[in-house]
Amino acid sequence: MRLFVKKLAQWFKLPYSFTKNRIFLTQNELPFSGYDEHRNKIKFVDSLSDDNLKELNKILKWNCFVIDNNGRRFGNLARRGKRHTPQIIPDRRILLMNEYFNLADKHVLEIGCFEGIHTIGLAQYAKQVTAFDSRMENVVKTIVRCSLFGVNPPVFKLNIEENIDQYSNLLSADVMHHVGVLYHLKNPVQHLLDLKKYIRLGLMLDTHYSLDQDAKDTYEVNGKTYTYKKCREQGYADVFSGMYESSKWLRLDDIVSILQEVGFGQVDIVEHRNERNGPRVLLLAKKHQ
Repeated sequence: MRLFVKKLAQWFKLPYSFTKNRIFLTQNELPFSGYDEHRNKIKFVDSLSDDNLKELNKILKWNCFVIDNNGRRFGNLARRGKRHTPQIIPDRRILLMNEYFNLADKHVLEIGCFEGIHTIGLAQYAKQVTAFDSRMENVVKTIVRCSLFGVNPPVFKLNIEENIDQYSNLLSADVMHHVGVLYHLKNPVQHLLDLKKYIRLGLMLDTHYSLDQDAKDTYEVNGKTYTYKKCREQGYADVFSGMYESSKWLRLDDIVSILQEVGFGQVDIVEHRNERNGPRVLLLAKKHQ
């Protein structure tokens, strides 16, 4: 199969790449300039020469991109069909968070900051933002991108499924921005139970979940049994995967009940989405004051 794809790519003069168990025909270079939509005023990028910005785009292996005020690309796509369009700052879910929590006087904790897109959006509304990611390359890229936008939130490396007690001071916040992480965890129940230790007010959670008929496996946490759908992960080397060989997708009812159990008494389901990888939910949860 690899030889076939290689020959096909060479025949049509398409760049290609191989990753573990997957083959991609890739487009390594997008247009550098000429973008009209989703422009951003980027404090320390707008004034760069084209050559400087092209150099910046090559120094790090960017997996998403934004457009500066001159219509130029800052960053790159992950692969063909993956993060191949400009990212929007702020994301619509951040606007929703701000309406729900009034972030102007809040400290927001962002789990899984990736390359800083949401971090920058949060910094536009929140009093304070702290971000972390389990991969060092994402920490570095978030720091670089945020700095060039003129914001400098604390950003650090942490695998949230390791011993979090030593990071309690760094994790303490009013609100949590929780997008695209829960369904990559090997013990999502314990993670949700631990939120009560460091989140004071509430969270915005956007995650895949398992339909009841697909949750065929079980595991136990604190003497209680939970059903889940087992999903394969690619591990540390793939920035779009979880850190381990597999993850657990919880049932939506269990996600809601666990959040309520740890004190988030108000849970509002904002939307359900049927995506390529499965059902997904966006919810907001708040503690009763």
